[in-house]
Amino acid sequence: MVWPGILSSAGSTPLDSTGFDLGPGESRSFQASPGWSGRFWGRTGCTFDANGQGSCTTGDCGSNQMSCNGAGATPPATLAEFTIGSGSNPQDFYDVSLVDGYNLPIAVDASGGTGVCGTTGCVTDLNRMCPNELRAGDGQACKSACEAFGNPEYCCSGSFGSPDTCHPSVYSQMFKSACPRSYSYAYDDATSTFTCTGADYTITFCPTSTSQKSSTDSSVTPSTGTTNTSPMIPKATQPGDDPNGSSWLPSFTIGGSSTQIFNNTLTWMLISFIVFCNLQL
Repeated sequence: MVWPGILSSAGSTPLDSTGFDLGPGESRSFQASPGWSGRFWGRTGCTFDANGQGSCTTGDCGSNQMSCNGAGATPPATLAEFTIGSGSNPQDFYDVSLVDGYNLPIAVDASGGTGVCGTTGCVTDLNRMCPNELRAGDGQACKSACEAFGNPEYCCSGSFGSPDTCHPSVYSQMFKSACPRSYSYAYDDATSTFTCTGADYTITFCPTSTSQKSSTDSSVTPSTGTTNTSPMIPKATQPGDDPNGSSWLPSFTIGGSSTQIFNNTLTWMLISFIVFCNLQL
């Protein structure tokens, strides 16, 4: 089971839910209005009673409910972030971020759009290669160096608050090596932000090499099974590889990572969630 959470940024029309549950292979779809921005993440190890009260081991939003009700994920959590186009700026911007740490694999596929429309995400189980000093709890999640140590050079804060002064650390480079298309630190824009126009997006939690959709698939119908397409995301380094690194940002801007992202697109966006929980979480 994964319990996705949704946080819409200020000024965006909220989606139909702020939190729900998904079993292995299940899916759920939402429509986002032009100009919408926000983030999605998966909560794990959740327990809710008959009244819907409870909490989660990772990614908990602190609402004490299944719905997050405007609250974001408690780090560490893997984030999928979007800014949907509108008006004169038709491009959508999207990314998968490890800036707030990592709790489970996520893949994002775009279909039916124009432009580069690449597949992005982090399909590696980083919990298995997380350094001891970054481990959260019993190893169910991996902290960012900023959260673990609080140093300005890891958080890109204070005198390190610019691209010229904040550089990859040994920890963020380890994440980047494992998941080269994901944000590993605040100014990791060049290889981590993706664009597309007029697309539908599928967010897959716990993807496998046989469950991930191809970025060229034109279907917008959520899948509840697996496909035979190969993953479009580069394979990760293996546990035991030496870490390399980068720094972290404590307050990650909704829908825009560390980059300035503009509102764009005249069409509605369909966002689908698929869970393939085949990992030991």
